[in-house]
Amino acid sequence: MNENSAHLLERYAHVAGAEAVAQMRQLAERLRGARVVHVNSTAYGGGVAEILHSMVPLMQALGLEVSWEVIQGPPEFFEITKSFHHGLQGHRVSLTEKDFQLYEEVNRREAERLEDKLREADFVIIHDPQPAYLIKYVPRRRGYWIWRCHIDLSRPFYSVWRFLEKVVVRYHASIFSMPEFSQPLPHPQYVIPPSIDPFTEKNRDLSPEEVFETLKDLGLDPSRPLVVQISRFDPFKDPIGVIRAAELARKFVSFQLVLAGGGAADDPEGDRVYQEVIRAAKGQEDVYVFKLPPDAHRTINALQRAADIVIQKSLREGFGLTVTEAMWKGKPVIGGATGGIRMQVVNHHTGFLVHTPEGAALRIRYLLFYEEIRREMGHKAREFVRQNFLITRHVRDYLALMLSVCMGSPDRLELEATGTCAWPSAKPGEPPL
Repeated sequence: MNENSAHLLERYAHVAGAEAVAQMRQLAERLRGARVVHVNSTAYGGGVAEILHSMVPLMQALGLEVSWEVIQGPPEFFEITKSFHHGLQGHRVSLTEKDFQLYEEVNRREAERLEDKLREADFVIIHDPQPAYLIKYVPRRRGYWIWRCHIDLSRPFYSVWRFLEKVVVRYHASIFSMPEFSQPLPHPQYVIPPSIDPFTEKNRDLSPEEVFETLKDLGLDPSRPLVVQISRFDPFKDPIGVIRAAELARKFVSFQLVLAGGGAADDPEGDRVYQEVIRAAKGQEDVYVFKLPPDAHRTINALQRAADIVIQKSLREGFGLTVTEAMWKGKPVIGGATGGIRMQVVNHHTGFLVHTPEGAALRIRYLLFYEEIRREMGHKAREFVRQNFLITRHVRDYLALMLSVCMGSPDRLELEATGTCAWPSAKPGEPPL
C-alpha cells in the first residue's frame, strides 16, 4: 500500500472509526488482484454518481483494480430510461416497441465499445436500468456480473419490469437498498443501503464564515429561521407540496423556505418541473427557488448547515441521500414516509415522517418552536449516520458481497481465513449466462 492510500484510509478511520477501516482491509486482502468495473449512466448529478466518485478511489486504496465507465446515448435514450424509472416505481408509462428497440440498440453499441473491459473484469457492477442490457451483448464473460438497483422496485409497472427482467435474471446477484424494494429473482439478492462521503465538498466541515457568505450571496437573511429542501426538480420530490406546507406553517411562525437543486445528465424532466415550481412560488412570501449547477456542492453544504430544519417530502424515493447529508450535519429531517427515508428518519428521534403538506406544516411549526428538541434530534441524526451510512460501511458491504458471490454465497464469512478468492474462467466460445 502506497503512502497516499494509507493516508486516505487514516482519514476515514478518524471519522468512521479504526474498526470500520480494519474490516475493509481484511475483506480487501481476500480480493487481492480483483478487477472491478462499475457502469452507470451519468458522471454527475444524482446519488449514484456521487457515491461512485468516492467509492472508486477508496476501493483502489484498498488494493483492488477498479474503474468506472459511463454509458453514452442520444437524448431520446434518456427520455426512454426516465420512463423506465417512473414505470419501475409503479407509475403507468407509455412505451412503444420502437422505444424498447432503441434502448437495446444503445446498450448493444455501448457493449461493443466497452467489451474488452467488461469481458476481462472479475466483477462488473451495473447500476440501474439504463445499462442493464449490456450483459446480453457481452459474450464469453469472464467474471461475475451484479445488478445494483437504486430504485424502489416493489410495485413496478408490469410491461417495463417484464422487459427488464429478461436480462436481470442473467446476473449472478442483485443489490437493493431495502428488502421491500426487491423482486423475486433466481439468484442471490443483497441489501446494501447507499452512503455519503464525509470528505466531499458537499459534506466536509465549513467555517461559520463560509456559511454566512453563502447565505448573503443567495440573498438570504442569516438571522432568520431557515427551512431547506435540496433535491432534483422531480415530481416525486413533491416541491409543490413543500411550498404548500410552508404556506400553512407560516400562519404561525415566520421563516425562509429554500428549494434548491439541479438535474442529472440522464434526467431530461428537470427543466419542466423547475418551471412548475417557479410558478407555484410566485407571489409566496419568503420562498426562494435556486436552480444550481451540477458542481454547486459547497453551496448545498452551506445551505444544509445553515438550515434549522431540512425537509425531504418525497412521494416516492429510492433512498434519499439528501436526508443522509442533512443528518450528518446535525439537522433534524422532516421526510416523506416512503422508501429509504423511513430507514433514516427514526420518527420523533432523528426527525419526523409525514404523509401530507399539512403534516409537514405541523412538524415545521413544532421544531421551530422547540429549539432544544431540534438540537437533540440533530445530534442523534449525526450519530445515526456515522454508525450506518458512511462510505466505509458501503465499501465494506460491497467487498463482503463480492466474496460471498465468488465463494458460493455463504451465510457467514470468516475474515481470519487465508487465501484469496478464485475467479471464474469462461471457456472460449462459451455462451452468455
